Amino acid sequence: MLTARVGFIVYGVHKDGLKDPMGTPFIDDGLIESNKQALKDAGLQLVEYPIVVASKKEARECMYHFKVKEEVDAIILYSGTWVWAAHLIAAVRDYASTGNGILLWNDPGGQSWGGSVGGLVLHAAMREIGLSHRFVYAAATESGTITRISAWCRASAVKRQLNQSTYGVLGGRGMGQTCGVADPSQWMKLFGVDLDSRDTTRLLHLANSVATSEIDQARERITPLFSEPVPTTDAADRSIRLYLALKKIMAEEEWAGYVIQSFPGLGDDYSATSFPQSMMLEDRVASMTLSDFNSLLTVILLNALSAEPVYYGDLQHINKATGEMRIVCDGACPPSLAGTVKPAAFSRHGIETEGAAGGLAVQLVCKPGNGVMARVGRRDGEFELIVCRCSMFEPGADVVQELLEECGIPFWPHAFIKVEADLDTLIESWSNEYGCIAYGAHLYEDLVAFGEQAGIRVIAL
Repeated sequence: MLTARVGFIVYGVHKDGLKDPMGTPFIDDGLIESNKQALKDAGLQLVEYPIVVASKKEARECMYHFKVKEEVDAIILYSGTWVWAAHLIAAVRDYASTGNGILLWNDPGGQSWGGSVGGLVLHAAMREIGLSHRFVYAAATESGTITRISAWCRASAVKRQLNQSTYGVLGGRGMGQTCGVADPSQWMKLFGVDLDSRDTTRLLHLANSVATSEIDQARERITPLFSEPVPTTDAADRSIRLYLALKKIMAEEEWAGYVIQSFPGLGDDYSATSFPQSMMLEDRVASMTLSDFNSLLTVILLNALSAEPVYYGDLQHINKATGEMRIVCDGACPPSLAGTVKPAAFSRHGIETEGAAGGLAVQLVCKPGNGVMARVGRRDGEFELIVCRCSMFEPGADVVQELLEECGIPFWPHAFIKVEADLDTLIESWSNEYGCIAYGAHLYEDLVAFGEQAGIRVIAL
């Protein structure tokens, strides 16, 4: 999970201890310190600008500092007291060219003039010239205030992380995925991401060249994650070789993540990618099967924002009456997500028509917890992000096997979830058979903030 590094800037013309006619300091230093601590407690790393910004010269120097000298993911402009907007707006406009998030925070609990005037006048100035920002007029102690601020900053950090990154493409389109294809120019235009394609011949060469000692070391890494020993079969060795080959090609090409065709292709000729995908996700590498780029983007966001790995799979069963769903993947799941009712174990890929070469797979039931189910897709060529809150749960030990067998492939990983959304609206809006889930109650607001900053339509259910 990333940590957002944020510039914290207090502004206001009546500073340096100046008091109003009643003898009260215009700037409430105690409140500011308390609010900064609340942000730090929420996981933000603050870079505090040492002076209160008031004049044009101070504004220019401040924004230059955060634009050039200090690497931050976002800035928070904190209203200490009233301000002449013209003293700040040009410098803020110049900083906006970085693409980093700008948040304006007005705590109404401060000195009477700082509690509203300083924020409203700068907010209006930024709207007047079309500067994208989030305006928060609320005390830190109000419910949701720190969440809204920290979500905006984390979303900006993800946006910045995407910029100038490269994601690999191994093979072609998998299983006829029309709703997962990408326009590389669109990815570059919106996110600054380069999609760099390779066929799988290099990957197979790397897999075949993996030394026995490397396989042994990998087994030591893998074993503690499972409730049983790693199988000692040729199929298991090929699965491990492919996992190590993926790590090698990513290092060679300096990719931040990848999509892979899986089958037709590797799954028929060498090994199914289920186990390698499980381990790459466990290693916190954003990746996706079937060259589904839209799901890859979803995994990128969730992987960056969640403290735990991401799981994706088919929405295999939807119960509209209860809001419960079953997400089943074809053998791929980070093993650390296993609960207690069905610990992580090894399985086979299982369907010859979707990978005749076979290979290891993972079987488990995901542990309980709160989080989100999300999906980035495209409608008429334009990105949209669908997100809903959900809770993962484990069925009772007395019924779990029966529920696993209902899908016809009980040895694949399952997640049982309950979504907090109108199911008819969700089904109509959803843009694939896949659902991506991640743990963390904060993820809902983070994704909404990312969509707003990235210019993507958000369907928040």
